Amino acid sequence: MYELSVKTHFSAAHRLVGYAGPCANPHGHNWEVDISVRGRTLNGIGILVDFRDLKGAVREAMTELDHCDLNALPPFLQTNPTSENIARYLHEKLSATVNTPECRISRVTVCETPGTAACYWEDEAL
Repeated sequence: MYELSVKTHFSAAHRLVGYAGPCANPHGHNWEVDISVRGRTLNGIGILVDFRDLKGAVREAMTELDHCDLNALPPFLQTNPTSENIARYLHEKLSATVNTPECRISRVTVCETPGTAACYWEDEAL
């Protein structure tokens, strides 16, 4: 099994509806994101997926989130934009564009502050 990852970041504001504490107020983070893909076989030149293609798909997904109020985005109108929910959202969004029979998004990790992380993955075999 092979696994590749791409790290990126975005800046955005959010607030946690129903949270009993200061995070209920609008505030911002510089979110760190790590996207991993996994597959069993390499292509004819020894590549699982071209990093350039993977980075392009990740960059496109980040454009929607960067420098905005996450609570105002359609995916988070009914769901709190927590690190956990952002990780799941990015996993689903990127799976739709990156997944092939040979390669799948395996995990998305989102960090809203240094030293904290939320991961999302689906429990399915390749």
